[in-house]
Amino acid sequence: MPTVHTRSETPFSPQSIGRDFVAGVVVFLVALPLCLGIALASGAPLFSGILAGIVGGIVVGSLSGSHTSVSGPAAGLTVIVATQIATLGSFDAFLLAVAMGGAIQIAFGLAKGGFIASFVPSSVIKGLLTAIGLILIIDQTPYVLGRIKPGTPADSLHQLTPSHPNIFDDVGSMFSGPFDLGAMIIGVASITILIGWDKISWLKKSMLPASLVVVVLAIAAKLIFGQIGGQWQLGADWLVRVPASQALSSVVTLLTFPDFSRWLDPAIYIAAITIAIVASLETLLNLEAVDNLDPKRRSSPANRELFAQGVGNLTSGLIGGLPITSVIVRGSVNISAGGQTRLSAILHGLFLAGAVLFFDNILNLIPLSCLAAILVATGFKLANPKLIHQVWSEGRYQFLPYIITVIAIVTTNLLIGIIIGLVVGLGLILLSNYKRPVQMIIEKHLGGELYHLQLANQVSFLNRAAIDRTLNRIPSGAHLLIDACTTDYMDPDILSLIKDYAEKTAPVRGVDVSLKGFKPHHKIVNEIRYVDYSSRELQGATTPAQVLDILEEGNQRFRNRHPLPRDLMHQVNATAQQQSPLAIVLSCMDSRTPTEIIFDLGLGDVLNICLAGNAMVGPRVLASIEFGCTDSGAKLIVVMAHTGSPVMRQIVKAVCAAQPLIDSPHGEHFPYLVENVTPSIMDDEKRRFVSLSLEEQQAMCDQIARRHIMGSIETIRQESETLARLLDQRQVGMIAAMYDTKTGKTEFIKESAIGFETNGA
Repeated sequence: MPTVHTRSETPFSPQSIGRDFVAGVVVFLVALPLCLGIALASGAPLFSGILAGIVGGIVVGSLSGSHTSVSGPAAGLTVIVATQIATLGSFDAFLLAVAMGGAIQIAFGLAKGGFIASFVPSSVIKGLLTAIGLILIIDQTPYVLGRIKPGTPADSLHQLTPSHPNIFDDVGSMFSGPFDLGAMIIGVASITILIGWDKISWLKKSMLPASLVVVVLAIAAKLIFGQIGGQWQLGADWLVRVPASQALSSVVTLLTFPDFSRWLDPAIYIAAITIAIVASLETLLNLEAVDNLDPKRRSSPANRELFAQGVGNLTSGLIGGLPITSVIVRGSVNISAGGQTRLSAILHGLFLAGAVLFFDNILNLIPLSCLAAILVATGFKLANPKLIHQVWSEGRYQFLPYIITVIAIVTTNLLIGIIIGLVVGLGLILLSNYKRPVQMIIEKHLGGELYHLQLANQVSFLNRAAIDRTLNRIPSGAHLLIDACTTDYMDPDILSLIKDYAEKTAPVRGVDVSLKGFKPHHKIVNEIRYVDYSSRELQGATTPAQVLDILEEGNQRFRNRHPLPRDLMHQVNATAQQQSPLAIVLSCMDSRTPTEIIFDLGLGDVLNICLAGNAMVGPRVLASIEFGCTDSGAKLIVVMAHTGSPVMRQIVKAVCAAQPLIDSPHGEHFPYLVENVTPSIMDDEKRRFVSLSLEEQQAMCDQIARRHIMGSIETIRQESETLARLLDQRQVGMIAAMYDTKTGKTEFIKESAIGFETNGA
């Protein structure tokens, strides 16, 4: 969860109060039918849903640190509420569990428990939402169709609770039995409008919420059907029943209070813990989702939100309301409507209170079948086929916990289903940690192959089996590097395993173990025992052809973005007394051709001679090459040019100019460079250069540079008897190379190679 928070904005700023007022009205219009529908689906009194919305807006909105999140009763808790009411035997006892759950959430917030959501796999959360969607669809469809379940008293329709643990038993009887014609027409029409609303772009983008339209049209239909009479008329059992308040002083009579006589009942505490955990988890996940929708990208404090939700649930439980969470539907509507601060959430709660106090007669005209339609539409959004396909495409380690969580919740209950999903998810993680090899890379260093075991950032006992299995597969006589440079935490079991292997097992098996990145408190001494730089022994045992292979392989690693990890400070200490270079690279003075990088070499592996204009062979250059071969022991001379050389371009431009170069803007010694390169430029190139396009001129300069280094190879051999003797004796090799500054590829020109065993590389 986010840990960095933006400075809180005042909810009463003149710049935002107008937009917050509009957003509050829109959220109220969306929340009102949802509060009633969720209470219906939960098997709780409909007034409890309104109370939860009021508390979620006023209490939680006042305490929350979120600018855009809106709280209230959530569809995700409907099954838990229905199950717990049935288990505890009364709504009064359930209210006690809600209040206790709020107290637990307050403790979560004070204990900074906002991190708990990070430990629940996303696949289990997605399974939870899908299962809730399926339950809503299966359970509410009969009411959309105006059908009363066989054996269900009509007068208990709004007190509905699951009559059995397996909701799939309802599927076979969804479309059978008696039905109410008026309720069915309103329900089917409502679901049609809700589904079609999102299909029409201008309606979907409008500020008018579809759920409000459905409720208004359903009330109108109810009034029309009442005028028609007969089987069209909806009975009182098919309408919302919100208790009427005759005066403000009698509001307290509408409230329901907890049954405190059950405070020693263990079932109350189980219900309280269940509500606290699920409500906290849903809140944290929805909070993060709403923050991602916020155009200002403000980050909400998770621990403060848990505290606010706890106070809200404590209050809601004490006065007769449903459990409260942050709800992404309300939050997204708030953002879409232009909500700027938490004032919009507070206002939506005030509007809900006003509706109950002054417009209860209108609320009691709402048909239950239209509320059921809203819940079915919500169920289709939660159990979205696109989501199922997305989880399927993420692989079995995501899909199996997801689908098992869905099946477990639907066939048992929410708490057991989540526990089963978590167990399956944890089991797959353990299986993955056991089967999946620890990050192991076989690297080809100068001293030979190295088995590089890269430890993760967090190494727990879950990784023990994989690490143990990987170590046992290291062949005898191999070099092994155990790298803990990026590891922040390491379990004592893992430390014991590594110590035992390095001190006892590896010596017996002939494995040379190097250790890197271990902290002082690990009590493991870091030691590099493999060779990752050129030593005198390695230099003496290497041929020119092998050095060329090393350069080619290094350039390939550079191009593939897989350079060897090197301990450069270790190389600094190791090469402080002497250098043992493998090659001398004579190249152009250019910032884009750092030799050690483009050939993926270490400190001391190469001698660099850099001059402007690629290869300007002169007495000082020859002396440097001779010393590097005779005294430093280099085995290969690489004469390297590169494409796109600005120096070569100026040289060619000066040679091809119509007027002789007198006062060069590049300095008084620039004519020496021109004189050195001129023999490599053909007469027809001099004539054509000025007529070519810029791209064609650059291509010509690259060809001249290539020709120039080919000529430099022969010049070096002719003008240095020392180097000529070493080349003839095959003690040293020499080759021309062309580096492409666009691709990073170095082309070694094989026809220029001399001094190799077969006079070619």
